[in-house]
Amino acid sequence: MTTFNWATVPQVISGPDSLKAIIELCGKWRASKVFVVTDPGIAAINLHFELIQILQNSGITVEVFDQIEADPKQALITRCATSAVDFDADLVIGFGGGSSLDAAKLTAVLAKQQQSIESMYGIEQVKSSRLPLILVPTTAGTGSEATPVAIVTTGETTKSGVVSNVLLPDAAILDAHLTVGLPSKITAATGIDAMVHAIEAFTTKHKKNPLSDSAALEALRLMSKSIKDATHNGTCLIARSNMLLGAFLAGQAFANAPVAAVHALAYPLGGRHHVAHGLSNSLVLPHVLRFNKDSCQGLYAQLARHIHDCPRSGNDGEQVDLFIQYIEELIDNLGLPTSMSEMGITIDPEQLGHDAMLQQRLLVNNRREVSLSDAIRIYEIIR
Repeated sequence: MTTFNWATVPQVISGPDSLKAIIELCGKWRASKVFVVTDPGIAAINLHFELIQILQNSGITVEVFDQIEADPKQALITRCATSAVDFDADLVIGFGGGSSLDAAKLTAVLAKQQQSIESMYGIEQVKSSRLPLILVPTTAGTGSEATPVAIVTTGETTKSGVVSNVLLPDAAILDAHLTVGLPSKITAATGIDAMVHAIEAFTTKHKKNPLSDSAALEALRLMSKSIKDATHNGTCLIARSNMLLGAFLAGQAFANAPVAAVHALAYPLGGRHHVAHGLSNSLVLPHVLRFNKDSCQGLYAQLARHIHDCPRSGNDGEQVDLFIQYIEELIDNLGLPTSMSEMGITIDPEQLGHDAMLQQRLLVNNRREVSLSDAIRIYEIIR
């Protein structure tokens, strides 16, 4: 008998034009002053216009904070929360990519003015209540709308995480129309990021469970079927819908069955050279798969048999080789870089290796132990 704990979003609304359900959700909390957290890119193309119009047409007063940057710094999140307090918000909406959604989670807590952000870092350190929270992703990647996690940049090369079920939103809205205009490079990188979430949740050493397995497998099935179309034919609403739902399911999976070495080795690339999270995952993914091959053979073979277009073989060992080959060919097909030099990055592999060793909370989930020399060797390969 498997013993596990499953925590997730209480309400998910998915489908084209599901953004319109925002009014019913706001009505549940009798919200009259809604604070929207988003980023300058979304503001520049006015992607949040429909959201604001829907809210205002229903008599709701709206304040928009549109300054969230990728990998937001603690000071920026504090400033966002201060704006929510000054506005006297009674509900927070996160609208955008993972950074905006993470910032919205923390803003909903900090707006209560019951706890400092510094005291929240770590696992289940949030003691405060929060404002009602609705998350609306506009990328199919991070799965932040399904996770109890928010990542904050706390130093020049360091990030800290707040992990607490308090951060799980009250509702998530998955409206694929909002992702149709996403550039192909972002679609590809965020899509690979979501696939990594599913792969690592399914193979994690700790907390793997039947629900996370089901979510991970369905996420991979949907995304492997649609990621090429979503990248190369961005107006395909079916592909966009599959990617958005797949990213959400992958988020559910890794929120309950944590990620491992791919993320551990990807984080230093983001910290040292601000490589986008999806790209850094993509760079190290094939090499970590190959490193884990013997330890995860049966699990990788199961994954391969759920992936669209992955060649089939009767033998687990052969199937794993085909799986890794499929991932490499997919990354190439999507036009993603496969080395740091291709991206104009020169970082000492030894320094990166030492940085990766600091990610023990992730490395402990890997089925094969990763030593400093192992990490350095992988960075040397992708140099």
